[in-house]
Amino acid sequence: MGDFYQVGVISTLHRLDTAGLARLEAELEHYTRVRPVALVIPALYSEFEGPALPQILETLGSIRYLRRIVLSLDAASEEQFALARKAVSAIQTAKTSVIWQDGPRLQALYEQLREQHLLHADRGKGRACWMSSGFVLACDDCDVIAMHDADITTYDPEVLARLCYPVAHPALGYEFCKGYYPRVSGGRMYGRVTRLLMTPLIRSLYKIVGHHPILVYLDSFRYILSGEVAMVTDLARVVRTPSDWGLEVGTLGEVYRNTSTQRVCQVGLTNRYDHKHQDLSSDDQSQGLYRMSIDICKSILRTLASEGVPLSPGTLNALVATYLRTAEDTIKRFHDDAAINGLAFDRQAEEIAVETFTKGIRIASRHYLEATPGGQLIPNWNRVVSAIPDFLDQLKAAVEADNQ
Repeated sequence: MGDFYQVGVISTLHRLDTAGLARLEAELEHYTRVRPVALVIPALYSEFEGPALPQILETLGSIRYLRRIVLSLDAASEEQFALARKAVSAIQTAKTSVIWQDGPRLQALYEQLREQHLLHADRGKGRACWMSSGFVLACDDCDVIAMHDADITTYDPEVLARLCYPVAHPALGYEFCKGYYPRVSGGRMYGRVTRLLMTPLIRSLYKIVGHHPILVYLDSFRYILSGEVAMVTDLARVVRTPSDWGLEVGTLGEVYRNTSTQRVCQVGLTNRYDHKHQDLSSDDQSQGLYRMSIDICKSILRTLASEGVPLSPGTLNALVATYLRTAEDTIKRFHDDAAINGLAFDRQAEEIAVETFTKGIRIASRHYLEATPGGQLIPNWNRVVSAIPDFLDQLKAAVEADNQ
């Protein structure tokens, strides 16, 4: 029997019908006549040289319910941009655009934002997603923006259809949808940051500050760090975007602030998901999952503070100790889960990950108390347009000129 259990304060839409892709796509073709959908994919050029992104683009070529496909391209020369544009323009079922983040037109726009003190973020996924959303808003022909990563090696049409369906369906009433899936591949568990950092950290915060509504909300998501989301364009206008590895958690905090939990859902996308795996980098806090843990923890602390949760030095010291104990207990649970399912489980590697994440929490706590700059939220698009009324028009013109 499929898992249909509902828990938390958001709706969970399970993957119970495993043979319904044709039905989903037919309904989406009907719904998107009224609520058109744009897909945004942030990517580095290097991902064109791997197996995942070419397969994703090939799959998108057969999908008929998308109005726009926007690929945000980072770390690309002019020649590489031309190659990427050629690959994306081969898709004939939707309007396609490649946003050349390193191009002179986009760089001039970023400089204009800096001059107005609207942007402090360097290159990164958060900035790329934010600018891509702005381009979709500038085009003004879509009601839904879906986003997913460019490194999904197990991509298939059902992933996108199930992600778009809850927000594109006019009768369901959702403004934001987040995907989830099991992180099991090659006979072992992945998703270490979710399993060993996020869940123990939130449960530790429960013990210290109580069942605060924002914690209950965050704990309702099955895969809080998934990169697959869909939202209505009205919401995209008002949410601020984290510029660092706290993107996924910070976005959830902004959604919580700007809409009702009754209009938020999570959806099971697939039973088979794999993508590029990050190194732990336990000896280098500027790299890998170590850096990710710091940025994520800073994002959570900022989110809690914005909701009025007091975070004193004593509270943060208690958080480190409580997290460590909770995470150690969590390791045993996953060990037992792996055992009954015949999965490989490296307990020593899991312990090292927890030690690394503990160091990440300490560093994030120190940065929070010192108010160290970094990881700021990029302003929402309403604020940008208020400061520079024609900015979206400039953005649209720049991207279209690059794509001619």
